[in-house]
Amino acid sequence: MAAKAAGLYPMMERVATAHEEAQESRFAELARERNPMLRDELITANLGLAHQLARRFANRGEPHDDLVQVASLALVKAVDRFDPDRGVTFSSFAVTCIVGELKRHFRDRGWAVRAPRRIQELYLELGHHIDRLSQELGRAPTVAELASASGASEEAVLEALEAGRGYRTASLDAPDRDEQTLAESLGSDDPHFTHVEERSVLASALRKLSPRDQRILRLRFVDGLTQSEIASRLGVSQMQISRLLASSLQSLRGAVEPGTPDD
Repeated sequence: MAAKAAGLYPMMERVATAHEEAQESRFAELARERNPMLRDELITANLGLAHQLARRFANRGEPHDDLVQVASLALVKAVDRFDPDRGVTFSSFAVTCIVGELKRHFRDRGWAVRAPRRIQELYLELGHHIDRLSQELGRAPTVAELASASGASEEAVLEALEAGRGYRTASLDAPDRDEQTLAESLGSDDPHFTHVEERSVLASALRKLSPRDQRILRLRFVDGLTQSEIASRLGVSQMQISRLLASSLQSLRGAVEPGTPDD
């Protein structure tokens, strides 16, 4: 029983991913009709992504509510700007937009004394070179060595280091409570990429289910409702929801893992 339950977790994850792929058709509809109600629905459906990305920037000197607001506004812009004909999934496009807005928020708010953007970015880059060169040389690097490592002039390096005194301690390069910098966190491998082929097969199988079964799966594994809550929402018994979920998951499992026994 425990092994069977454990095997459902990857299936639940793939169902959620298949739902994400299924919503691409709704974005195509939005691009054609510009329906404001559909636009609001898609924004609401993806607010969880904005909250998730805002949490990745937590503990860096900015109030969490401000980060959520920035991420949510970026999500709205992403929905309005997304072009489904480009062959990119909405989640990939939205992550790029939201992370860019959050980084811009830190860059603009992180300086007590405003410096030109090129100087701000050079200062952040110099932090990496200083750490690396200090370890390699066993001493603090000189201005000339920093200029050589960054490809900037010595005058630009001096200007950036001077301007850096106006940068708040809680910067994008500061480690979080898990001792990871933001760059390390955002640059980690996404384990979902290993399931691309399975997602494609599952998405096809998901479309073959009835609209009611698709909705039940979405309510259970995407929205996180309990079987009793789903039953109440659909006006049926909890036992019926349980049977429908089991039947749908068995169908999806058979599509992804051909030859899976019915039990």
